Amino acid sequence: MFLVVGLGNPGSGYAANRHNIGFMAADELVRRYSFGPWRKKFQGQISEGELNGQKVLVLKPETFMNLSGQSVGEVLRFYKIPVEDVIVLHDELDLPPGKLRVKRGGGHGGHNGLRSIDAHCGKEYRRVRLGIGHPGEKSRVHGHVLGDFSKAEQDGWLMALLDAVAAEFGRLTKGDDGGFMSKVSAIVSPPKPKAPKKDKPAADKPGGDKGDKGEKDKDASTEPQAGDSINDLSGAAKVRLERADTPVSNAASAMAEALAKAFGKKK
Repeated sequence: MFLVVGLGNPGSGYAANRHNIGFMAADELVRRYSFGPWRKKFQGQISEGELNGQKVLVLKPETFMNLSGQSVGEVLRFYKIPVEDVIVLHDELDLPPGKLRVKRGGGHGGHNGLRSIDAHCGKEYRRVRLGIGHPGEKSRVHGHVLGDFSKAEQDGWLMALLDAVAAEFGRLTKGDDGGFMSKVSAIVSPPKPKAPKKDKPAADKPGGDKGDKGEKDKDASTEPQAGDSINDLSGAAKVRLERADTPVSNAASAMAEALAKAFGKKK
């Protein structure tokens, strides 16, 4: 049996806070896998279901963040769940918005919800750190974590992150922390498609554009050139040449003679 704990503060006034991203992730997990209805128990709200053939309890402590460990401790003692089978979902200032990391044990990093769980249950639980970004100045941290996600964030990376966490959560119950992180990252920030390679322009051959030149050459080839013998010319060229050299009065006779020569006939 696994215990999944989403951290946040109870009440509608805190519902959209960055500090409540753990509650949001827990809600999405229960919704996606059609777990049982939320029930008020163990100083919190609890839902039950199955994932990968294993029973999973999802808890949202309602003790307020600073006392979260009291609620978590009650559940562990009642169900005799080892702390190693606890997975805590919480906000993380030191990760950019939409990024995620999974770690087991370690310090609480100033997070009061983790501090309380450490004190009541021990430290060897897994933490799913959901990045909300840092405001840049320590004096602004309190307002940042207790401020609401913007509409653009809710409709953008936040929705994508919560959906991906729920979709791939089964990997955590199998111990595949690395695979879980990779899959979620790929869903939230898919790699950009590579731009298609551009064809290199064909190198211009010496002599420039052949198009117009080819037409000119074609026309010029039918014209008699200097030094050509009349016998080396085509029939049409011979006619033109002979007409040019023949007086107008003899034009008809010259034409007939030229045609006869062109077709190899005797006049």
